[in-house]
Order: sequence, then C-alpha cells, then structure tokens
Amino acid sequence: MTQPTTDHAATNRHITTLSVGVAVALVILKAFAYGASGSVSILASLTDSALDLVASIGTFFAVRWAAAAPDAEHRYGRGKAESLSALVQSGLVMASAVFIGLEAIRHIFKPEPVGGGVWGIGVMVVSIALTGWLIWKQSRAIKASGSLAVAGDRAHYSADLAANVVVLIGIISGSLLNAPGLDAAAGLVVAVWLGWGALGLLKTTTKHLLDAAAPDDDLNGITAAVLDDARIRNVHQLRTRLSGNILMAQMHVDLDASLSLAEAHAIVDAAEKRVLARYPHADIIIHADPAPAVAPAAEDIAAPASGPWG
Repeated sequence: MTQPTTDHAATNRHITTLSVGVAVALVILKAFAYGASGSVSILASLTDSALDLVASIGTFFAVRWAAAAPDAEHRYGRGKAESLSALVQSGLVMASAVFIGLEAIRHIFKPEPVGGGVWGIGVMVVSIALTGWLIWKQSRAIKASGSLAVAGDRAHYSADLAANVVVLIGIISGSLLNAPGLDAAAGLVVAVWLGWGALGLLKTTTKHLLDAAAPDDDLNGITAAVLDDARIRNVHQLRTRLSGNILMAQMHVDLDASLSLAEAHAIVDAAEKRVLARYPHADIIIHADPAPAVAPAAEDIAAPASGPWG
C-alpha cells in the first residue's frame, strides 16, 4: 500500500516536536501569570495549555506510529493512530471546557479581585504571538502531509488563539478597569469556545474511526480518473475510507470480455496510476469484471457492494 513519503513523515515529526516545545513554554508562562494575578481567565487558559501539552505529546507519538510501514500484524499500516490521537484531544478539550466553565460561573457569582495585570497582559501577548506562529507552521505542515493528527492539533491551537484574545480582554477588564466579573465572563466564553471546537473535532475523528466514506468530491475524482480510459465501461461497487492521510479505495470496473488477462491487467494498472496521480496517498484495489451484454442502468453505477466482499 502507499505510505506517507519520508519527507512527509519528517515534516510531521518536526512539527509535533515544535508543538510540544511551544506547549511547554505556554504552560510555564501562564503558570507564572496566574500566580501573579489570580485571574480566572488566565487559570482557564493555563488549564487548557496543560491539556494542550498532554495532547501534543500524544500527537508526537501518534504521527511516528502512524508513519510506520505495514507489518504482519498491521497489513493496512497504523494510520488510525492519528484518528485515535485526535479522539483523545477532543476528550481533553471537552474536559477542560467543563472545568473552566464551572470555575467561571463560580467567579461570576462571587467575583474576586484580579491583580498583576501588567504581567498577565504581557504573558498573554507573548502567548498569542507563539500560538499564532505555531498555527502558521502547522498549516504549512498539513498542506505538505495531510496529517489528521496535526490537523487536530492545529484546530486545538486555533481555538486557543481565539481564547487567548478573550483572556487578554478579561485581564484588561479585571485589573485595569476594576471589573473582575468581566474576567470571569471571559473565562466562560473560553469554555464555550473550547467545547464547540471539541465537538467539531470529535465529529471528524468519529467519521474516520467508523470508516466513513471519503467526501463526494473525492468519489467523483476517483471515478473520473478511472473512466478516463474509454476501454473501461463502468465503475461500480466503489468503496472508500480513510486511515490517517491514506485514502483507501476498492472498486469493480467493467472491461470487454474478449480481452486477454494481460490486456485487462494493463488497463487496470494504468487506471490505478491515474488515481494515484490525483491522490498520491492512496491504497487502491481494482477488480476487473467482464462487461455485461446490456449496459447497466444509471442508478447502478458506483452502487455500494451487496455483501462484505462485493
């Protein structure tokens, strides 16, 4: 099967190492700021960054495991490791959202003074800059490798970036404007934002783990690539799923029954290469069938398989 290239694996290793380093720096900075200010919104951001660190460490190992070549026990490789990593991330983010929300609600009804505003503001400005830089680097890595685990990590840090901006507003309100209730409200906004992001990530990850079909655009692209040869009369029983960044596709094609085995093999082999040209990270299986005497009805084209083996 097709595995991520060495360059892509190296890209994923580099960006996940960078992610862990940034997470460690953010935890240290925010712990210092919380100790100086006692801000609920900084506590919220600190909690999330601590969970970010755990999630980033998980992603660090997941991309290395997922990039390993297939072996006797894992004939399809370990691409689902990226989906499992993203699933853990979504759970951690949801847990942090619940904790932050409860703390924020408690402080809304019982506001406490926010001190150390200058330190808190400075730390949050640095945090925003670091997070933005990491997201930019992650976006470049995802464009190169298509890693689901890195995409999940980026989604996490994208939520953090927006949350950090809200936290900054909360610190300014609580320490400089003497409105601690606004600081707690900012923490509640962070909690809602994180919970929403966790649900989105959970939805995407669940689709991958339950072997949901590839998007319609990909199905149409695969079909078009295969049918680019007029000798292939039809594509049917097309099945797809994703394993990490590997697109797995199985299908049947109809060929002239008079073709020799060698000729049929050459046509199918060329069709696989056309699909790979569009989807370099793909594992493709094409089964050749003798074309029926009567052309199939339009609704039968690319119909799902009737049984576990087609």
